[in-house]
Amino acid sequence: MAKLSLPYNRIVVKLGTNLLTGGSSQLDKDIMSNLSAQIARLHQQGLEMLIVSSGAIAAGRHKLGLTKGLKGIPYRQVLASVGQNSLMNVYENLFSQYNITVAQALLTKADLADRSGYLNARNALLSLLELRVLCIVNENDVVAVDEIQEARFGDNDNLSAMVANLIDADLLTMLTDIAGLYTADPQRHPDARLIPRVKRIDPEIERLAADTQNKSGTGGMATKVEAAKLATASGVTVIFADGHEPDVILRLASGEAIGTIFSPVHTRLESRKRWILSGLCVRGKLIVDSGAAMALKSQRRSLLAAGIKSLQGRFQRGDIVNIQDPQGIRIGCGITNYSSADIETIMGSHSGRITALLGYDYGTEVVHRNNLVIL
Repeated sequence: MAKLSLPYNRIVVKLGTNLLTGGSSQLDKDIMSNLSAQIARLHQQGLEMLIVSSGAIAAGRHKLGLTKGLKGIPYRQVLASVGQNSLMNVYENLFSQYNITVAQALLTKADLADRSGYLNARNALLSLLELRVLCIVNENDVVAVDEIQEARFGDNDNLSAMVANLIDADLLTMLTDIAGLYTADPQRHPDARLIPRVKRIDPEIERLAADTQNKSGTGGMATKVEAAKLATASGVTVIFADGHEPDVILRLASGEAIGTIFSPVHTRLESRKRWILSGLCVRGKLIVDSGAAMALKSQRRSLLAAGIKSLQGRFQRGDIVNIQDPQGIRIGCGITNYSSADIETIMGSHSGRITALLGYDYGTEVVHRNNLVIL
């Protein structure tokens, strides 16, 4: 089947818990049927579609007849284990109506933290797309304790950004029960205005996102913006939109402006730099002075010891570290040529003094520009 002339070819659709349950305590089959029909239509038109779906814990709670939340990680892992089967059964039935084969991929942060695991997951997902199989991805809640504790990578918002990063997606649509990012929390401020486009995620955008939180699920607006920052840095367009909007997925795929659009801040990054940018195995932070920050951002220079003011964490040569400016804003990340112990000795010093200070050297750069990704 010939592909239609649409602005996007490879699309990741993230479906949130609040959307899939319609605000109730169980999956809403009518809502899921409507969303699935839209995805099926695009799939049949030749687009490459992938779903990142929440809802397993809600499905498990309903299947076990539990109306009250269970306390403790093991119980929520049980709900995820029971519910994952129910969730996939719903999707299997819905897409079988369109003769679309579905697959499931359960991922954890650990699966993607090393380079080989990242590439294995990428190859599997790309092969499914090539075979025209619709893959439904979820965090493996049964073993990914971080997900259930709402830790820093533990939500499907960030997972969807990682998947978009993995498969070189053109578009990531994050559908929930909110129309997009507002100038204030619309539930508390009736005069809040929808922000139609964000060209760059800066501290002000992050502050606005922190003011709006979801009532249920693990991801609020702050985590969505965090995820959008990763995806847009990888060259992916991201859109937050209300999943209840009529034909919202079809309209977004055609390029219609709905919700809040986050423009990509980079052209496509090659796979290795995408892995570095993912932050999956960051071991520490390097805080640089304003001069180094400017050289990194504007001149695409390597990071030298002279520009480092301080560091956080313990790491070894070859580990990935975040790089922050004097205000604590993350400006990039990269693979360090020196351990944290070495950097404590040489930071603030001219590169020519490294051998005298350490008794050896691994090069004049602490992070070489070829191993560096700037946001």
